[in-house]
Amino acid sequence: MVGAVVAVLPFGVTVAPAAADADPSAIDFRVQTSMGEINTRIIRAADGNTDRVVYLLDGERAEDDLNGWEKHTTIPAQIAKFNINVVMPVGGQSSFYADWDQPSNFFGTNPDGSLLPSADSGSAIGGWEDTQGKTNTYQWETFISKTLPEAMKSRLGFSSTRNGVVGLSSGGGAALLMAAYYPEQFTYAGSLSGYLHMSMPGMREALGGAMIASGGYNIEAMAPAGSEKWKRMDPYGFVEKLIANNTRLYVSAGSAKPADQDLSSVDAITQGMPLEAIALANTRSFEKRVTALGYQNVSYDFPDIGIHNWGTWEQVAIRLMPDMARNIGKPLPAGATPPPGGAPPAGGPPAGGAPAGGEPPK
Repeated sequence: MVGAVVAVLPFGVTVAPAAADADPSAIDFRVQTSMGEINTRIIRAADGNTDRVVYLLDGERAEDDLNGWEKHTTIPAQIAKFNINVVMPVGGQSSFYADWDQPSNFFGTNPDGSLLPSADSGSAIGGWEDTQGKTNTYQWETFISKTLPEAMKSRLGFSSTRNGVVGLSSGGGAALLMAAYYPEQFTYAGSLSGYLHMSMPGMREALGGAMIASGGYNIEAMAPAGSEKWKRMDPYGFVEKLIANNTRLYVSAGSAKPADQDLSSVDAITQGMPLEAIALANTRSFEKRVTALGYQNVSYDFPDIGIHNWGTWEQVAIRLMPDMARNIGKPLPAGATPPPGGAPPAGGPPAGGAPAGGEPPK
């Protein structure tokens, strides 16, 4: 299945609706790093607490102006109504939120944007002007596990323990990695349409092609093939760490069947469907391994309708929020319920993600 769609994958990593405006309740939180100044958008919990914190990780095509969760969904504002502080790192295109081996290059150089179609040509490969991770070395794992939480604790008083982390697409596996290797910081991890079996045949080639399309990044600069770093990044390989940590997991992938609203979009058919088929194959493989090891502290959500787009992820995230609210921050007293959240927006997200039979995830 993976090999059949490798040719499609590089030409679109997420299918996005029109961009929304920045949330006026969010603040810019800037931190100096070895990658330069990194901005993080933060929405404070509705009740003002500093104990309950969740990080939202973007996908392959993370942009430099806003995190996709804020740009394309209402989820961050809804999470804040659950009395949770929402942390949204901005940038990191094609980074997988990893600490890379070296700056990205191809044989010592990076292609000039003039060699590619212009950004307004209609091609998903539209210029490689990005320099972050090329003139410096991506260090996103260090940023999320150390630099950012330390800065937020110092300047905002945010707790750096028992946090949650939720990611989509390439950020899904990164979310699980953070929980696996930083268990005191992250007790809850969610993956939405993540690539959770990166050692599956054909996956490295598919992901490498996607990284070339998404900014012109070289997967070898991130983690050489067969290296310990590459093996360390594969959720399928670190399942035992998540189990040993007793991490609460929420794992989801759509069926790759489009919603009626998606049928009018060429991108949804040519990109969103095959991309979600890859994510589903990966996620089902991960599920089988978790089940074989007898781990039960996990919710699976496999909607009958859902492709690789923000409409799908927004609906899954709505179902995820109560579970997350119960499992981050200071443990709730016996019999207590999490703070109530706000109702989903009228009419729901624009497309995709209907739960199977309308039933809650297991």
